[in-house]
Amino acid sequence: MSPETLIPSPAVPTSTGNSPFEIDRFNTYVMNTYGRFPIALERGEGCRVWDTDGKSYLDFVAGIATCTLGHAHPAMVQAVTEQIQKLHHVSNLYYIREQGELAEWIVNHSCADQVFFCNSGAEANEAAIKLARKYAHVVQEIQYPVILTAKASFHGRTLATITATGQPKYQKDFDPLMPGFEYVPYNDIEALENAIGELDEGNRRVGAIMLEPLQGEGGVRPGDLDYFLRVRKICDEVGLLLILDEVQVGMGRTGKLWGYENLGIEPDIFTSAKGLAGGIPIGAMMCKNSCNLFEPGNHASTFGGNPFACAVGLAVGKTLLADNIIQNVQARGEQLRKNLRALTHKTPHLFAEVRGWGLINGIELQTTASVSSIEIIKAAMEEGLLLVPAGPQVVRFVPPLIVSAEEIEEATDKLERALSRL
Repeated sequence: MSPETLIPSPAVPTSTGNSPFEIDRFNTYVMNTYGRFPIALERGEGCRVWDTDGKSYLDFVAGIATCTLGHAHPAMVQAVTEQIQKLHHVSNLYYIREQGELAEWIVNHSCADQVFFCNSGAEANEAAIKLARKYAHVVQEIQYPVILTAKASFHGRTLATITATGQPKYQKDFDPLMPGFEYVPYNDIEALENAIGELDEGNRRVGAIMLEPLQGEGGVRPGDLDYFLRVRKICDEVGLLLILDEVQVGMGRTGKLWGYENLGIEPDIFTSAKGLAGGIPIGAMMCKNSCNLFEPGNHASTFGGNPFACAVGLAVGKTLLADNIIQNVQARGEQLRKNLRALTHKTPHLFAEVRGWGLINGIELQTTASVSSIEIIKAAMEEGLLLVPAGPQVVRFVPPLIVSAEEIEEATDKLERALSRL
């Protein structure tokens, strides 16, 4: 379940000195589409944020795997300051230098040949779906193409992407849904092969397979290497496109620049958003030349690829590599998983398993546990640690990629104190 739908709405306002923040006033004007914890965050620096009461928190949410370089990072401050003083937005009717530079950086550091920019992960996945459908019509000669996605997946909140999302709870009350999607269990190659055989019997229908290298909202479940190697082989043999949704795991989050690098394969199409510009809204759909069929008029975005977002995205990407941050992700991820596994050994009645790559990790509760992920997260918040659920049974840890060894230890200590309070 998405974290926004799990948290009960608060009723108690918070305030700071002579400048109160009133939750009731906020709720009067802002549509109630999120369940929010009863704090309002005001500023941040590095891996820490402060609320309107001045309380400090160690941020292991990072905007849900978005604040790549943490808060107020000098490289982002410089990029934002310089670009806003020059040019923040122009139409894609014109060439945009910063857009070209970011696209070149992505191509030079991935398997992609071309990039389309938009504003969010859902939009990037929409672009991937549209490209796959055009490819199905033009190249595969499929009249009504089907894209196979995984159960427990999450691909976005638009009508097409909630249909692609293999979780009925996100689709409830939004019928009629977009046709052209079927679902198979994640990491189950036999189920995938059977689905292709059944759908293609008598008349070819399957045009693409769309998967997350690691399911984030589905419980922090990494893809199996053998499974993805076989999926890639099936796509090559049958002539299917392989789309990888890297919205949450891309840009160094897994300890590799891209999630697919953990799986020994290359996709035909992949998407990115959250961490791409470290928290400045941007999305991107990347593809290989072999399936690059978009022409002028096929797809577009008013804000996509604007100078401001792309300048920051380029600064984030360059900083990731120049400051050896991906190596930090690998080391801090191993440290965090070691600490969490030690915690599961101390409390086997509470925790069942630790899963993850790099700095996207989850600790799963036992089915018999007397507390939920939300209750643990609330207790951790009281101790000054921000965490995020990945469903009611999994607590997710996605700190900024600059997190230090000392901060990993501090987070573990705070979590242990929170558990003792429960």
